[in-house]
Amino acid sequence: MVPDNVGGRYSVLTAVGLLPIAVCGVDIEQLMAGAAQMMERCAQPGFDCPAWRYAAIRYQLHRKAGKSVELLACYDPSFRFMLEWWKQLFGESEGKEGKGLFPASVEFTADLHSMGQYIQDGQRLMFETVVTLGPSRSRLCVPTDAGDGDGLNFLAGTDLDVIRDRAREGTLLAHTEGGVPNIIVELDGKTPFALGELIYFFEYSCGLSGYLLDVNPFDQPGVEAYKRNMFALLGKPGYEAQREELEAKLAQ
Repeated sequence: MVPDNVGGRYSVLTAVGLLPIAVCGVDIEQLMAGAAQMMERCAQPGFDCPAWRYAAIRYQLHRKAGKSVELLACYDPSFRFMLEWWKQLFGESEGKEGKGLFPASVEFTADLHSMGQYIQDGQRLMFETVVTLGPSRSRLCVPTDAGDGDGLNFLAGTDLDVIRDRAREGTLLAHTEGGVPNIIVELDGKTPFALGELIYFFEYSCGLSGYLLDVNPFDQPGVEAYKRNMFALLGKPGYEAQREELEAKLAQ
Protein backbone atom coordinates (compact mmCIF):
# COMPACT_ATOMS: atom_id res chain seq x y z
CA MET A 1 0.00 0.00 0.00
CA VAL A 2 1.27 3.46 -0.88
CA PRO A 3 1.15 5.69 2.23
CA ASP A 4 -0.77 8.93 1.61
CA ASN A 5 1.27 10.91 4.12
CA VAL A 6 4.72 10.15 2.67
CA GLY A 7 6.00 12.32 -0.18
CA GLY A 8 7.55 10.60 -3.18
CA ARG A 9 11.09 11.70 -2.35
CA TYR A 10 10.82 10.10 1.10
CA SER A 11 9.17 6.90 -0.14
CA VAL A 12 12.23 4.82 -1.01
CA LEU A 13 11.88 2.70 2.13
CA THR A 14 8.13 2.15 1.66
CA ALA A 15 6.41 -0.30 -0.69
CA VAL A 16 6.78 2.32 -3.46
CA GLY A 17 10.53 1.88 -3.50
CA LEU A 18 10.97 -1.57 -2.01
CA LEU A 19 8.99 -3.44 -4.67
CA PRO A 20 11.12 -2.35 -7.66
CA ILE A 21 14.28 -2.69 -5.56
CA ALA A 22 13.33 -6.29 -4.72
CA VAL A 23 12.50 -7.02 -8.38
CA CYS A 24 16.04 -5.88 -9.23
CA GLY A 25 17.35 -8.63 -6.96
CA VAL A 26 18.43 -6.51 -3.99
CA ASP A 27 18.03 -8.04 -0.52
CA ILE A 28 15.43 -5.65 0.91
CA GLU A 29 15.59 -7.30 4.34
CA GLN A 30 19.23 -6.25 4.59
CA LEU A 31 18.34 -2.84 3.15
CA MET A 32 15.73 -2.31 5.86
CA ALA A 33 18.07 -3.65 8.53
CA GLY A 34 20.59 -0.99 7.59
CA ALA A 35 17.91 1.70 7.65
CA ALA A 36 16.72 0.47 11.06
CA GLN A 37 20.24 0.68 12.47
CA MET A 38 20.63 4.24 11.21
CA MET A 39 17.23 5.08 12.65
CA GLU A 40 18.43 3.95 16.07
CA ARG A 41 21.56 6.10 15.75
CA CYS A 42 19.52 9.12 14.71
CA ALA A 43 17.16 8.67 17.66
CA GLN A 44 19.99 9.90 19.91
CA PRO A 45 20.29 13.67 19.29
CA GLY A 46 23.72 15.24 19.35
CA PHE A 47 26.96 15.21 17.43
CA ASP A 48 27.47 11.49 17.95
CA CYS A 49 24.71 11.09 15.34
CA PRO A 50 26.09 11.41 11.78
CA ALA A 51 22.86 12.92 10.46
CA TRP A 52 22.93 15.67 13.09
CA ARG A 53 26.59 16.39 12.25
CA TYR A 54 25.90 16.56 8.52
CA ALA A 55 22.86 18.82 8.92
CA ALA A 56 24.72 21.14 11.29
CA ILE A 57 27.86 21.39 9.15
CA ARG A 58 25.98 22.14 5.92
CA TYR A 59 23.87 24.73 7.78
CA GLN A 60 26.99 26.45 9.08
CA LEU A 61 28.63 26.41 5.66
CA HIS A 62 25.48 27.97 4.22
CA ARG A 63 24.76 30.60 6.87
CA LYS A 64 28.20 31.43 8.23
CA ALA A 65 30.49 30.79 5.25
CA GLY A 66 28.06 32.01 2.58
CA LYS A 67 27.97 28.77 0.58
CA SER A 68 24.84 28.56 -1.56
CA VAL A 69 25.51 25.36 -3.54
CA GLU A 70 26.14 21.83 -2.31
CA LEU A 71 27.73 19.39 -4.74
CA LEU A 72 27.18 15.70 -4.02
CA ALA A 73 30.01 13.67 -5.54
CA CYS A 74 30.98 10.02 -5.78
CA TYR A 75 33.81 8.23 -7.56
CA ASP A 76 31.67 5.33 -8.74
CA PRO A 77 29.33 5.33 -11.77
CA SER A 78 26.95 2.97 -9.93
CA PHE A 79 26.00 5.90 -7.68
CA ARG A 80 24.59 7.96 -10.57
CA PHE A 81 20.92 7.51 -9.79
CA MET A 82 21.45 8.04 -6.07
CA LEU A 83 22.82 11.45 -7.05
CA GLU A 84 19.59 12.16 -8.93
CA TRP A 85 17.42 11.07 -5.98
CA TRP A 86 19.46 13.19 -3.55
CA LYS A 87 18.94 16.30 -5.70
CA GLN A 88 15.18 15.82 -5.61
CA LEU A 89 15.20 15.05 -1.89
CA PHE A 90 17.02 18.21 -0.85
CA GLY A 91 15.83 20.51 -3.64
CA GLU A 92 12.16 19.79 -3.07
CA SER A 93 12.48 19.82 0.71
CA GLU A 94 14.62 22.93 1.31
CA GLY A 95 13.98 25.23 -1.64
CA LYS A 96 11.19 27.39 -0.22
CA GLU A 97 10.59 30.99 0.83
CA GLY A 98 13.80 32.13 -0.84
CA LYS A 99 15.82 29.72 1.31
CA GLY A 100 17.89 26.59 0.91
CA LEU A 101 21.11 25.35 -0.62
CA PHE A 102 21.04 24.58 -4.35
CA PRO A 103 21.68 20.81 -4.66
CA ALA A 104 23.86 19.77 -7.60
CA SER A 105 25.85 16.64 -8.36
CA VAL A 106 29.03 15.56 -10.10
CA GLU A 107 30.15 12.11 -11.15
CA PHE A 108 33.87 11.79 -10.59
CA THR A 109 36.21 11.14 -12.21
CA ALA A 110 34.16 11.73 -15.39
CA ASP A 111 33.35 15.33 -14.43
CA LEU A 112 36.75 16.24 -13.03
CA HIS A 113 38.06 17.95 -16.14
CA SER A 114 34.88 19.86 -17.01
CA MET A 115 33.15 20.68 -13.73
CA GLY A 116 36.44 20.29 -11.89
CA GLN A 117 37.73 23.45 -13.56
CA TYR A 118 34.82 25.49 -12.23
CA ILE A 119 35.00 23.91 -8.80
CA GLN A 120 38.70 24.70 -8.57
CA ASP A 121 38.75 28.23 -9.99
CA GLY A 122 35.17 29.49 -10.28
CA GLN A 123 33.05 31.43 -7.81
CA ARG A 124 33.56 30.36 -4.19
CA LEU A 125 29.88 29.60 -3.67
CA MET A 126 29.95 25.84 -3.07
CA PHE A 127 31.07 22.98 -0.90
CA GLU A 128 31.26 19.29 -1.75
CA THR A 129 29.82 16.26 0.00
CA VAL A 130 31.74 13.19 -1.19
CA VAL A 131 30.30 9.69 -0.70
CA THR A 132 32.84 6.86 -0.53
CA LEU A 133 31.56 3.33 -1.10
CA GLY A 134 34.46 1.21 0.16
CA PRO A 135 36.18 -1.62 -1.75
CA SER A 136 34.83 -2.82 -5.09
CA ARG A 137 33.40 -6.34 -5.26
CA SER A 138 35.59 -7.17 -8.26
CA ARG A 139 39.30 -6.34 -8.09
CA LEU A 140 41.09 -5.32 -11.28
CA CYS A 141 44.69 -4.29 -11.89
CA VAL A 142 46.22 -2.22 -14.69
CA PRO A 143 47.93 -4.49 -17.24
CA THR A 144 51.38 -3.89 -18.74
CA ASP A 145 51.65 -2.53 -22.28
CA ALA A 146 54.83 -3.81 -23.95
CA GLY A 147 55.28 -0.61 -25.93
CA ASP A 148 54.13 1.72 -23.11
CA GLY A 149 52.29 3.68 -25.80
CA ASP A 150 50.27 5.67 -23.29
CA GLY A 151 53.11 6.16 -20.84
CA LEU A 152 51.10 4.53 -18.07
CA ASN A 153 53.25 1.50 -17.36
CA PHE A 154 54.17 3.11 -14.06
CA LEU A 155 50.67 2.03 -13.00
CA ALA A 156 51.06 -1.57 -14.17
CA GLY A 157 49.92 -3.97 -11.47
CA THR A 158 48.12 -1.24 -9.52
CA ASP A 159 44.62 -2.02 -8.28
CA LEU A 160 41.95 0.23 -9.81
CA ASP A 161 40.59 0.89 -6.31
CA VAL A 162 43.98 2.35 -5.39
CA ILE A 163 43.90 4.62 -8.45
CA ARG A 164 40.36 5.72 -7.59
CA ASP A 165 41.30 6.48 -3.99
CA ARG A 166 44.41 8.44 -4.97
CA ALA A 167 42.29 10.44 -7.44
CA ARG A 168 39.80 11.21 -4.69
CA GLU A 169 42.49 12.22 -2.20
CA GLY A 170 44.31 14.40 -4.73
CA THR A 171 41.06 16.11 -5.69
CA LEU A 172 40.07 16.67 -2.07
CA LEU A 173 43.40 18.39 -1.36
CA ALA A 174 43.18 20.54 -4.49
CA HIS A 175 39.57 21.62 -3.91
CA THR A 176 39.90 22.36 -0.21
CA GLU A 177 43.10 24.33 -0.79
CA GLY A 178 41.19 26.19 -3.52
CA GLY A 179 38.49 27.25 -1.05
CA VAL A 180 35.91 24.48 -1.48
CA PRO A 181 35.17 22.70 1.83
CA ASN A 182 34.59 18.93 1.66
CA ILE A 183 32.34 16.73 3.77
CA ILE A 184 33.11 13.00 3.57
CA VAL A 185 30.34 10.41 3.98
CA GLU A 186 31.87 6.94 4.33
CA LEU A 187 30.10 3.63 3.67
CA ASP A 188 31.48 0.22 4.57
CA GLY A 189 30.88 -1.09 1.06
CA LYS A 190 28.36 -1.49 -1.74
CA THR A 191 25.94 -3.67 0.21
CA PRO A 192 22.15 -3.47 0.68
CA PHE A 193 22.75 -2.87 4.41
CA ALA A 194 25.03 0.10 3.75
CA LEU A 195 22.61 1.48 1.15
CA GLY A 196 19.75 1.29 3.65
CA GLU A 197 21.86 3.21 6.16
CA LEU A 198 22.66 5.88 3.58
CA ILE A 199 19.06 6.34 2.43
CA TYR A 200 17.80 6.82 5.97
CA PHE A 201 20.79 9.06 6.79
CA PHE A 202 19.99 11.43 3.92
CA GLU A 203 16.24 11.43 4.59
CA TYR A 204 16.69 12.20 8.29
CA SER A 205 19.36 14.83 7.58
CA CYS A 206 17.06 16.45 5.05
CA GLY A 207 14.27 16.80 7.61
CA LEU A 208 16.66 18.32 10.14
CA SER A 209 18.05 20.70 7.52
CA GLY A 210 14.60 21.97 6.64
CA TYR A 211 13.79 22.73 10.25
CA LEU A 212 17.13 24.52 10.70
CA LEU A 213 16.11 26.78 7.81
CA ASP A 214 12.63 27.21 9.33
CA VAL A 215 10.84 25.68 6.34
CA ASN A 216 8.57 22.65 6.14
CA PRO A 217 10.73 19.88 4.62
CA PHE A 218 7.70 17.72 3.82
CA ASP A 219 5.65 19.87 1.45
CA GLN A 220 6.33 21.11 -2.09
CA PRO A 221 4.28 24.23 -2.91
CA GLY A 222 6.54 25.23 -5.80
CA VAL A 223 6.07 21.89 -7.50
CA GLU A 224 2.30 22.21 -7.15
CA ALA A 225 2.40 25.59 -8.92
CA TYR A 226 3.86 24.21 -12.14
CA LYS A 227 1.56 21.18 -11.96
CA ARG A 228 -1.53 23.43 -11.83
CA ASN A 229 -0.31 25.36 -14.88
CA MET A 230 0.49 22.17 -16.77
CA PHE A 231 -2.94 20.63 -16.01
CA ALA A 232 -4.67 23.82 -17.14
CA LEU A 233 -2.73 24.08 -20.40
CA LEU A 234 -3.39 20.39 -21.13
CA GLY A 235 -7.13 20.93 -20.71
CA LYS A 236 -7.79 19.01 -17.50
CA PRO A 237 -11.45 19.39 -16.45
CA GLY A 238 -11.93 22.05 -13.79
CA TYR A 239 -9.05 24.22 -15.01
CA GLU A 240 -10.86 26.03 -17.84
CA ALA A 241 -10.67 29.55 -16.42
CA GLN A 242 -7.03 29.16 -15.50
CA ARG A 243 -6.27 27.85 -18.98
CA GLU A 244 -7.67 30.97 -20.63
CA GLU A 245 -5.65 33.17 -18.27
CA LEU A 246 -2.41 31.28 -18.91
CA GLU A 247 -2.86 31.20 -22.68
CA ALA A 248 -3.46 34.97 -22.65
CA LYS A 249 -0.17 35.44 -20.77
CA LEU A 250 1.69 33.20 -23.22
CA ALA A 251 0.33 35.15 -26.18
CA GLN A 252 1.74 38.46 -24.90
